[in-house]
Amino acid sequence: MIGGTKRMCEEFVLSNGLRVVAEPIENFPSVSVGLWIGAGSMYESAEENGLSHFVEHILFKSTERRTTKDIAVEMDALGGQVNAFTAKECTCYYAKVIAEHLPRAMDLLCDMLLNARVDEAEFEKERGVILEEIAMCEDTPEDLVYDLLAEAYFGEHPLARPILGSHDQIASIGREALLTFKKKHYRPDNTVLAIAGQFDRTQFRDMAERLLDGWHAEGETHIPAPVESTKPRMLTRKKDIEQVHMCLAFPGVEQDDEDLYPISVMNNLFGGGMSSRLFQEIREKLGLVYTVYGFANSHTQTGISGIYAGTTADELQKLLPVVAQEIKKVCYDKVDIKELNRAKAQIKASMLMALESSSSTSEVIARQMLLFDRVLPIKEMVEKIENVTLDDIRDTATRIFSSKPTYTLLGSLKKYPDYEQLQQLIKL
Repeated sequence: MIGGTKRMCEEFVLSNGLRVVAEPIENFPSVSVGLWIGAGSMYESAEENGLSHFVEHILFKSTERRTTKDIAVEMDALGGQVNAFTAKECTCYYAKVIAEHLPRAMDLLCDMLLNARVDEAEFEKERGVILEEIAMCEDTPEDLVYDLLAEAYFGEHPLARPILGSHDQIASIGREALLTFKKKHYRPDNTVLAIAGQFDRTQFRDMAERLLDGWHAEGETHIPAPVESTKPRMLTRKKDIEQVHMCLAFPGVEQDDEDLYPISVMNNLFGGGMSSRLFQEIREKLGLVYTVYGFANSHTQTGISGIYAGTTADELQKLLPVVAQEIKKVCYDKVDIKELNRAKAQIKASMLMALESSSSTSEVIARQMLLFDRVLPIKEMVEKIENVTLDDIRDTATRIFSSKPTYTLLGSLKKYPDYEQLQQLIKL
């Protein structure tokens, strides 16, 4: 029992290898169900870049039983949310509906997954939609600087490439390539079905077996390329916008590393919220930025920790020495116990309050099953956060920030520290 919520997670596997994870929450009026596929940009070759996202779009078009309009009308008629997203390591199709609509939502999601027609005309129309989406991203500089950071940090690895793909790649890719990619990655043994909220266990299990047990794998299982370390470097891109967007990145940890918890706590007190050191010093005290924060992103084989800030071109020269100063403080100066406890409390509260949402609960258990092949007990995660010590914070910060950084800048670049100057500034 954590925070008054008892976890009753059930796991089972269909005969075709599809993993199912189910968490009934009787006092919820809603239920969230999702199909999580191990397909994302991390699994794409250079020639396939953007196909995971393209497949996600095309599955919302016609099936053998439903037209494109039928799908849209039925989604609205359910009265909840039916949507999808593509990430680096997965693609998810999900629905959040009131409990009585679960059978209709499940039927719709499974029909889209298993019976998509991939009509040539719809394929071409959706190509145009995705090209517009890529163009729209050009108006979001914070996203662009992260794409630039991925390119600089991961080099030739698929993690370096944008989830949407490039304009030229999407403009030239063919329907057959999409069908081949879908066949390779959309397999029951590469999929997790997750549900959380109000539902009947027996009825849901019968439903899952009826709708999905006849789905069988085609082709060979795809294993992502190993992540090899790249030489830290600097990448810049000039863009005529008001701010300069900056990222500094250092090696982090992969998703199942025990150091994930010390890094999470350290990142929270260093740059995770309004009370964090970066926010208080750089925004509140000095007024050099509107946005500044630390981040820690973990993947199956690798991780990245870093700092983002957006400032004016003129203030960039002032910003980086202050960032360097805060890095040295968290490594050399003893963290106050109150500061440590505040960071732990924030992380625990965020984790436990997510249990108040069927969609958040469904996402947590699905990601864990897809990536770790098990659901991590909330009690276990809370204990690992509680066990982080003051020494862990200093040791973690020193280990991360003693590495050479990857440094990216996007915006109206004027005068700024080059890579050698930056290294001298932050050198421990």
